[in-house]
Amino acid sequence: METLTVLLGLVALATALGLVWRARTGRIQRARTSATDADNRISIAGAPEFGTRITLLQFSTEVCTPCKTTHTLLSGLASELDNGTGAVVHVDIDVTSRPEIANQFKLLQSPTTFILDGNGVLQARIGGAPKINDVRAELDRMLSPAFV
Repeated sequence: METLTVLLGLVALATALGLVWRARTGRIQRARTSATDADNRISIAGAPEFGTRITLLQFSTEVCTPCKTTHTLLSGLASELDNGTGAVVHVDIDVTSRPEIANQFKLLQSPTTFILDGNGVLQARIGGAPKINDVRAELDRMLSPAFV
């Protein structure tokens, strides 16, 4: 009987942890930095040029199915909002053979997406496949005249 109680407790705990993890995956977590915080600028050797207003910086791995879907969604969204001006850019970095990047940015899952402002400062972080409507709302906020 005691073994059954322990087993049921473990199943309940695992279920609760799984539900919490699932609820947090893909959510935008805003950074705790100011838009002018030069110390928090992101730079990656060999990365393409960042956008003048916003960069969607996606970290992926070779064998990640959600990464491919995320790439398609984010590159489409960047193209839609950019109109060829270079203001909104999607950059996808494969960290499969670059573990130093995963360590530098404390990447625990793929895909992980950073939303950077025009200065390259982290404004938001998304662990897992992002919810596209949330990303669109965040980008609209950052493209508004009120965003400094």
